[in-house]
This record gives sequence, structure tokens and C-alpha cells, in this order.
Amino acid sequence: MAAGIDDIAIYVPRLFVDARDFAKARGMDPDKLQRGLGVSQMAIVDTNQDPACMAANACLRLIERNKLSPKDIGRLYVATESSLDESKAMNSYVIGMLEQIYGDDSLEHCGGIECKFACVSGSYALYDNSNWIRAGESEGKYAIVVVSDIAKYDLGSSGEYTQGAGAVAMLLNDAPRIMTFDPKVTSTSIKNEYDFYRPFGKETPIVNGQYSNLLYMIQVKKALMAYREKALSTGLIKLQEGETILDYIDFINMHLPYSNMGKKALAYLLRHEWRSMPYWKKIIEKMGMVEPAPKDPRGTIESILADEEFMAKDHEFTKRFTQTEEFQDVYDAKLASSLIASRIVGNLYTASLYMGFRSCLEFEFQKGTDLEGKRFGFGSYGSGSSAMVFSGVIMPTYKEVVKDMNLESEIGDRVKISLEKYEEIHENKRGPNENLIDSKKEFVLVGVANTSEIRGQRTYVFKE
Repeated sequence: MAAGIDDIAIYVPRLFVDARDFAKARGMDPDKLQRGLGVSQMAIVDTNQDPACMAANACLRLIERNKLSPKDIGRLYVATESSLDESKAMNSYVIGMLEQIYGDDSLEHCGGIECKFACVSGSYALYDNSNWIRAGESEGKYAIVVVSDIAKYDLGSSGEYTQGAGAVAMLLNDAPRIMTFDPKVTSTSIKNEYDFYRPFGKETPIVNGQYSNLLYMIQVKKALMAYREKALSTGLIKLQEGETILDYIDFINMHLPYSNMGKKALAYLLRHEWRSMPYWKKIIEKMGMVEPAPKDPRGTIESILADEEFMAKDHEFTKRFTQTEEFQDVYDAKLASSLIASRIVGNLYTASLYMGFRSCLEFEFQKGTDLEGKRFGFGSYGSGSSAMVFSGVIMPTYKEVVKDMNLESEIGDRVKISLEKYEEIHENKRGPNENLIDSKKEFVLVGVANTSEIRGQRTYVFKE
């Protein structure tokens, strides 16, 4: 039985910080920030918004657009690394909000959990629910997988330049209009790491940026190699001499902590894939530089990062490689459209990969690209650490859904805020009811109890 994505809805807060203002306030060159990270604007939650209400708003849009009733939905999963409680799952908050619209107990039959494995958790949630559908357990009902996060880093830290917020809700069924997932090829790589983590009680993460970036690329490469073996053994893909597995992936979606990380990850994967190809030698000759190797090729990530000579040469090599016509052709054709949304909303943690997919669908459609039958590959990564690589094929019916996608209108009228207001929100100096903009037709947070008997209980309402 088939399983895949039937529709996608997004919710992005309307407040944003302009990256140029942000860079100036932090003593950085704005052009360098935009060139280096690909950051233009970062979506910021208002005081009356949190990951749960963003998830509920994305779900409501999805349900209303598809004219679904609660009985049509069999599962609702929320994947996040911005959890509100160490016990109570975020999908229960979301169901509670939706029942304000659809009636008490209208979704009581709807199974689901909160999934956590940093930014890869949404992919695990998709995989689990796809298998629920394939197994026939759905009995014709839909599954909803929502990925919702607030990317928040310490003031003055390097991670502060890669913040953002938003939610993406995906509707899954056995006759999807957008994409059917390829069966039996989903592959993972997992390892116990401390590249990025957030201990209990800490609102912002502890990050080893360089280490995490390199680990991301290594883990995705390992998962891609496992995907390659499965794709060949199942007969999904049949490689000819001189071909790589990426030749059979028409569009590539990568996890995007910032948009230019997708470009770096693509360069890393292409270097790995092309090294054994006859044309690699010609590319090297055109670049005028031999590909560097670390002093200890089998060393740890720490030893590689500590090899300053290698790191400097590798940075220069990657820079030259991304400027080659060969790389640029692949980048423009397979990746570039997926990065557009990331530049204007920022890092969405679990939702960044799927906002990238949503971005690619919209902007390739606008270009007039015929996506029918095209294979999309997904390189998902979550710190801690795990990668997942999977793929799917676009259905003939995709246009009836994608034609209405419009990022600007779905976000709504955006409001640029000052660095002063941003810092007030960041440091929790404003209460839930001290919001900067008025909300309409959406769920908002109106209170968090602080008395001992009901400490931490959150109250949400739907603003008409």
C-alpha cells in the first residue's frame, strides 16, 4: 500500500528581525552575515505564541483547507525539540486547542505522541506514520505530522544569527496528491554525540558549531550510502557505469539550520560521490587545486578540526568547488529553490527540512518546472546525533495542491521589530498578554499558571 504527503500547511509568526539590523547591533558586517549564512530575516514569536499554538495553527489550516472532520483523522504526531513539559506531550495541547473549534472529545480517538530527536524527529514521525498507513492500520483515515519549533540561542552567541520559528503540518494518506514515499529504502545513521544539546532546565542549547556541522555532513553521507545499497537491492534504482546515486535524485532537500548549510552539505556529498568518477580529475584541473586530506584521514572529528592547515585548505577547496560550473548546475537544478524560504524565516529546527520541501514545490511551480514523476531526496539530521535519508516521487495530481501555495500570503503581513523589542521577548521580560501585534483567526497563549498546585498549566484561546 502506498503512503505519502497529500497536503502541507505552514504557520510562521509575523514578527521578524532584519538580519542587517541584527548584524550591525552585534558588530558584524551585514553583507558577510548574509553571504556566509544566507540569512535575511528571522521569524520571531510574539509573547503570546509558543510551539504548541504554532502547531495547532498549522493543523487548523490543514484541516480547514481539506474540509476534514475530526473523524477523518486517525493520528496526530508532533515532532519538536522545544518541548513545554517533560511528561505531557505537545500533541495533547494541540488536540485541546483544536477541540475548541470542533467540540469536546471530537479528537479523543486520535492517537499520537510527541517525538524528540532534535531536528530529525519529524522524519522519524513521518516514517512511523507512513508505515501505519502501509500496514493498513489507518483504515482510510489520515495521519497528521506537525513539526514545530522555536530556534533560540543565547544573546551574543554565534548561534544567535541562526534563529527562527514556525510550524509545518503534513497530511498523510494512502492516495497522496503531492508525493508517494519510496518504500523499503529509508536509511538511518545514529551515534551518541554532544554536538548540540539542551540540558533539563536550560532554555537555550549548548552548541559546538563546527563540530556539529561536520558531524551533520558525515552522518548524512553514511545514511546516503545505506540508502544507496537499499535502492540498488530493491531495484528502485539501477546505476549504470559512470553514474552516482545523486544522478537519480531530481531534487534534494537538506536540513537547514541556515540556508547556506544546505549548499555546504550538497558540496560535501557531491565530493564524496564524484571522487571515483572519471570527470572528477577534469574538475580538479579546472579548480587548480588538489583536494586536501587531513594528516590523519581516519582520525576523530576533533583531530580533523584541530588540523588547522587541512581546515584552511579544505575551506578554500570547497569555495572553489562551489564556483565550478559542474557544481553550480547541480545546485541550481536540485537545491536552490528549497533554500528560498529559509532565508526569510530562519532556522525552524524540526521544521526546516519540510519548509525547504514546501519552498521547492512553490518556487519550482512558479518557474514552470514539471515536477510530475520527479524523485525528491531528503537529507535529515538531528544533533545527538542521527541522520535519515529517504525519497519520494511526485504524483500527477500535485498541481491541484501546489498551485495555491504562496509563502507571503500564508505568513501574512509581517512586522519588523527593533532589537530592543526582540531582546525583551528573548529574555522573557514581557508576559503572554503583552503581545506586540493583535492576532486574528488563530490560537494564542493567554496564560501560564505559577501557583504550586497548577504550576506550568498553559491556557490557550482561539482569537476570532
